[in-house]
Amino acid sequence: MSDAILKVHDIHCAYDAVPVIHGISLEVREGEIVAIVGANGAGKSTTMRTIAGLMHPTQGTVSFLGEDVTRTAGYAMVTKGISFVPEGRRLFSKLTVRENLELGAYTENNRPVIEERLEEVFTLFPILKNRANQVAETMSGGEQQMCAIARGLMSKPKLLMLDELSLGLMPSLVEKVLETVVEINRKGTTILLVEQMVQEALEIATRGYVIQTGRIVQEGTARELLESDSVRKAYMGM
Repeated sequence: MSDAILKVHDIHCAYDAVPVIHGISLEVREGEIVAIVGANGAGKSTTMRTIAGLMHPTQGTVSFLGEDVTRTAGYAMVTKGISFVPEGRRLFSKLTVRENLELGAYTENNRPVIEERLEEVFTLFPILKNRANQVAETMSGGEQQMCAIARGLMSKPKLLMLDELSLGLMPSLVEKVLETVVEINRKGTTILLVEQMVQEALEIATRGYVIQTGRIVQEGTARELLESDSVRKAYMGM
């Protein structure tokens, strides 16, 4: 078993002094897809934002590749190898697909390297190649989601963090997007995934953590969680 590249230890987080995360610990090992699942409002996105450096915990630590990054700013996390695709896609809506993708590579100054990465993401998402000069806001929700993931890949991250990919997508598209996540992982990118669609997320994950009201209430291999009566009852209506 490889060492964890990401270790989150006992983090507590608050919004305007109101505690929302109460001592979460988790880890992600190289090559894994790790899913954080749970109901809406459980604290999944706050956990992701904290790991990504968009907010800092009131206590606890986040370490990445052996370095303490607890107080590191979000933009600096990208240079360290963490790329975060937030909930709701957050594309630059008035820019073209190509411009959005190139902004994802802002840490890279070498033009041939950027072109090479563009080709890689176009191979992964052929639709984006066809839409390269299209303004982002004129694309469908599914296409925008693919563009957001592709932009996240443009910095060549060691860890790709994906928050609520399925939000606002038709079920058929969710399946397609998750298949792409598996493909990205197969090509060597470690993935941390937050998802409300618990069964779908666990079906592609290596391991998972279940969050409830700001605490981890269950963890295990994806198979263990899929077979867990409490998970099935709480999140899969079984």
